[in-house]
This record gives sequence, C-alpha cells and structure tokens, in this order.
Amino acid sequence: MLVKIINRSHHPLPKYETAQSAGLDLKAYLPDGPVTLRPLERGLVKTGLFIELPAGYEAQVRPRSGLALKKGVTVLNSPGTIDADYRGEICVILINLSQDVFVINDGERIAQMVVARHEQAELVEVEELSDTERGAGGFGHTGSN
Repeated sequence: MLVKIINRSHHPLPKYETAQSAGLDLKAYLPDGPVTLRPLERGLVKTGLFIELPAGYEAQVRPRSGLALKKGVTVLNSPGTIDADYRGEICVILINLSQDVFVINDGERIAQMVVARHEQAELVEVEELSDTERGAGGFGHTGSN
C-alpha cells in the first residue's frame, strides 16, 4: 500500500524500525524550540507531516510505551484517528501524567502511528438484540482475575 506524505519538517520520514513493526515513530517538529509540559499539563505537538491515506484506511496515533513507562507521558486521545480524507498536519495531543516537568525537544520521538484498514458499518435500528451467554455483562462481570 502506498501512502502519500508531505514532510515540512527537517526530520527524516518515519520508518518501521524492524521487519515486523506495526508502528512508525512520529517525531516532534519544534522549530521555535522545546515545549515544556508541567505535571498534568497537556499540549498539542506538531510533526510537520501531512498524509493522504487510501480510502478504507485510517492512521492511529498511539503512545510510545517507553515514553509512557519511563516518563509518564502519553497520548491523551489514544488512539487518535487520522481519517483518509484529512489533509491537515499530523499533531499529537500529549499529556504529562508524572509528577515531574517533561521537556519535548525537536526531533524527539513522541508517538507511533499505525495504518490500519477499516470498514464503515451500516446501522440498522431494531427493537431488540439477539441473546448471548454473556448478555449485558461487562466491566469485570466474569470475575476478579
């Protein structure tokens, strides 16, 4: 699958780091200097990237596990969705859930992007749904383990 991309940053294009990687690392594009997130503060971080996805695909912006574990910084609307008809800049909403100030530097890997196929559902209004063994049980209804 080909994805058209415009790179207005001065960073290399995102790439898969291994042959089996699902995500491409997104880097912060901060030409005006670093951005600081105080504890519990959120911010919009630009990447300088613009993409054109084929119809039937989306790009999901997800947290980087290392950044979440080591620094307590994650993607707030995870996963963020980039629709196939969106042509604006890819930006990442980050939140600092740690007790420490976090500084984002230009070129820092801030999130990962996964391109995935999707379908649009046709909703059919009905009066009732079919029965299943689970029924309406949710949120831990099967036990404590």
